[in-house]
Amino acid sequence: MSKTFEILHGHATPNGTKNYTNYAIQKRGKPASHFRLFDGLSLSSIGIGTYLGDTTKEDDEDLENAIYKSVSTGAINILDTAINYRAMKSERSIGRGLSRLIHDNIISRDQVFICTKNGYITNDGDYPAIDVMEYLQRMYISTGIIKAEDISSGYNVLNPAYIERCIDKSLTNMHLSTIDLVYIHNAFESWYEDVSREEFIQMLAKVFEVYEKYRSNNKIRYYGMATWTCFRVAPDNKEYLSLEEIVKLAEKIGGNEHGFRFIQLPYNLAYSEALVLKNQTVGAEKDLNILEAAARLHIGIFTSIPLFQGRLLRARIPDYGGLSDQVAKLIQIIRSSPSIIAPLIGQKKPEHVEQNLKVSDIPPMDEAQYQKAIQILLKR
Repeated sequence: MSKTFEILHGHATPNGTKNYTNYAIQKRGKPASHFRLFDGLSLSSIGIGTYLGDTTKEDDEDLENAIYKSVSTGAINILDTAINYRAMKSERSIGRGLSRLIHDNIISRDQVFICTKNGYITNDGDYPAIDVMEYLQRMYISTGIIKAEDISSGYNVLNPAYIERCIDKSLTNMHLSTIDLVYIHNAFESWYEDVSREEFIQMLAKVFEVYEKYRSNNKIRYYGMATWTCFRVAPDNKEYLSLEEIVKLAEKIGGNEHGFRFIQLPYNLAYSEALVLKNQTVGAEKDLNILEAAARLHIGIFTSIPLFQGRLLRARIPDYGGLSDQVAKLIQIIRSSPSIIAPLIGQKKPEHVEQNLKVSDIPPMDEAQYQKAIQILLKR
């Protein structure tokens, strides 16, 4: 296959994602409730994650094929990655998979929602002889774009010039004119030991300014925060952030029509804080969990590691909702939780893709079924 690709113009739209939903329901037999509306977009209740894997040609091809299969079967129209995943090679696999899907007339660009992340340092997996620190020195430090002190102890950079170049590189890697959603990646988790909360918020404001500029140039549509702990700890924890405070920051930078509309956080049957920890306040309402706070603030949530990178596949989980399949039991409760758009499932090998996509044939639980499942699963 040729290594040159045309730029894929456009972005996910209400009409395009509705067309994908109709294709999934009418041609592929997916339940209508597998899709949910957020900001006019019709999005699948599972997405594909692209974190794990080696920087090998085999993993490149496996991931590209997994993307092709996941989208073409009507199961998934959410693709999640990050510039540092597999040293940029996951983004490139998405670009190739998308180009094939569009070339084969299976989808159009406006039917899929593509998310990436920036902030972490990375090298380029296409040049394996150059390690991450040498790459950073050559590309960014020696050229004066960033200074060594711009790198946190968690290997994260919030310098606006670095963020801009990451977005530009992600656009190139995926052959896109516009990325639907760009997250700042584990930012507070990477910086809280190095700077005060106030300093961090000032740094984050400058990143949001970059994102708003790229929105105005139609290079990104939305932005958000992909997180690990900051929304899953108690307010007195030094790693804690208030979602309301972040939304207010976005309003200050971008006005009422700001693009901060999504967060990502771990949520699974081992990491259940999103559901059980009442750590957020919105206005006069106190003791909200992050799911409730997000609903009040009109923020959509994607969740990471629903299978805990495979570790939960061996866990003893009670049957609920008529389910006996282990993968379905792990994913169904997450995708049925309020405020969750989709858990993001890492999958590459054909047998894993086949198994995971079966969940898309099952309708998410309704409120009564969900409450009953929560009682079963949280029983101590």
